[in-house]
Amino acid sequence: MACAAETCNSMLTPVEISGLRRKLLTWYESNRRRLPWRETRDPYRIWVSEVMLQQTQVNTALPYYRRFLKQFPTLRKLAAADLGEVLKLWEGLGYYARARNLHRAAGMLAACGGGRIPDRWDGFRALPGVGDYIASAVLSIVFERPHAVVDGNVKRVLARLLTMAVPANQAASHKTFQAEADRLLDRHRPGDFNQALMELGALVCTPTSPNCTICPLIRFCTAHRGDTVARYPRRVASRPVPEVQIAVGVVFKNSRVLITRRPAQGLLGGLWEFPGGKLRKDESPAAACVREIKEEVNLDVIIEEPLAQVRHAYSHFRIHMHVFRCRFTAGRVRLNGPADHRWVRIADIDRFAFPRANHKFIPLLKQRAAGGKSTRGGERSA
Repeated sequence: MACAAETCNSMLTPVEISGLRRKLLTWYESNRRRLPWRETRDPYRIWVSEVMLQQTQVNTALPYYRRFLKQFPTLRKLAAADLGEVLKLWEGLGYYARARNLHRAAGMLAACGGGRIPDRWDGFRALPGVGDYIASAVLSIVFERPHAVVDGNVKRVLARLLTMAVPANQAASHKTFQAEADRLLDRHRPGDFNQALMELGALVCTPTSPNCTICPLIRFCTAHRGDTVARYPRRVASRPVPEVQIAVGVVFKNSRVLITRRPAQGLLGGLWEFPGGKLRKDESPAAACVREIKEEVNLDVIIEEPLAQVRHAYSHFRIHMHVFRCRFTAGRVRLNGPADHRWVRIADIDRFAFPRANHKFIPLLKQRAAGGKSTRGGERSA
């Protein structure tokens, strides 16, 4: 049964696949970026890089990678570290479960695996935080295991190369992309091939304005032949991102402020923050702040002034945070939700790892503590 090229996969012949591999690897050897994780064969260092690069751009990850490995140059050093120290180095990189899982996996390997990273799928894939992508990347790059990687760059290249109609942003499509990546993989040089395909997506076959004229795979690309590159990859419409209203109180008791630590698991697990929570229906931010502090830490407070408004975006929702300066009046801290608490001086606040949203108003706290002038109730956005 015939069908239009843009609605069904374009199958490459074995001869074409062989030619594609050669072209791509030759291009990669001459055009790949010089990155620190490409200058080593240490499985630990490559593992760290792949964890950081999940949902994070290379230029953003680079300084974190260098600082992280300076502090934790080996798996055993990481395993022996306190989680708070790890999270502080990760602060600002986001998706903190990555750091928690990496730390936990390092501890498991140091305790039971002799500090060695498994070189086989079952052993490595079973570690906390190691999904199919990280397992494929590390095992192929370090140990030359024939596992094809599939990330956003790879999906985009494959979708255009083969005019794949399945939506790239739909979980159900992953198996289809994985099957095509497996079929194209050069099993003699799987690590280089995986990196080459990702590099092509990052440098040439970009989301907008791809530079097809310099693409080494141009003669194999069905979308280019059909002048339909802009139509791929296909995507399903995203749902509207909800915005959550949150009230937060910076509670002063003499010269110190109260901070609480989130439980180790869950969103922003293990990070410190100021007490607060969601507004109820028809509740004012100020009333929510007083109520949440009472419910969360058992303290009575008086709001002295609005401090800031912060807007911040997470992957599936946004927050509008109303921040108030509060004065402690009565009570003794009894935690209902947080895992820990501290009364700290503003001057010492940098010792603790906070979510990025909190960092949008922490400079204002420091400025006021130092006697600087500032605008009251300002708004800061993501």
